[in-house]
Amino acid sequence: MSFTNWLNKIKTAEKSSVINRRNRRVHYKFHDGQEMTEEYSMDTGVLQRRVWKRENTLGGEPYWEVELGEKMRSLNNEDKFILQKAVTEPVLTKRLTKNNLEWRIRNLPYPFETYSVTATPEECCITVRTTNKKYFKKIQIPELARCELKPNQQSISVQHQHNTLIITYKKPQLLLEMEKEVLIVLQSVDTEADDYDKCTSLLKELMEKQ
Repeated sequence: MSFTNWLNKIKTAEKSSVINRRNRRVHYKFHDGQEMTEEYSMDTGVLQRRVWKRENTLGGEPYWEVELGEKMRSLNNEDKFILQKAVTEPVLTKRLTKNNLEWRIRNLPYPFETYSVTATPEECCITVRTTNKKYFKKIQIPELARCELKPNQQSISVQHQHNTLIITYKKPQLLLEMEKEVLIVLQSVDTEADDYDKCTSLLKELMEKQ
């Protein structure tokens, strides 16, 4: 399997898991010192969020880097939310569905024909640019890198509506297999829940959705 390295990383990590309402959160501590947290929907069986704990190079507190899901806003000293960017600046978010990877770039008001979205295999990314040179972005695809795959143009589809560019990438079969293998590993992780029988039932539901 081309995803053997990633699967072994998951298998050998120290893992803890908790179910809160209809979400399952799994925390990983890897042998190389890295930490990662994932959140799965118990209704769909789809991964909703993945974040990595990163050390602050300036010597401050570690922070959580979002790989998947909505980015969280920061708190100031008075515990009030503060925005990092102007609300008119483009904002990129990523989500998964059962069969696709999906990115949404909000605050892009230009006509559809303005955008160029191309696979860049040598960098394992998708490159987004506009003909008016107002926007340029390289979107990394770590899921493909973990499967040792390169993105291809045929798997990409693009829409533009409500000032949002929507980029969809069809998951290759190997990625679908990797996701299933990871869930099999997670099935054996001890999971906390208010009700043990409920926990067991929800985990069974999750596997049946794959």
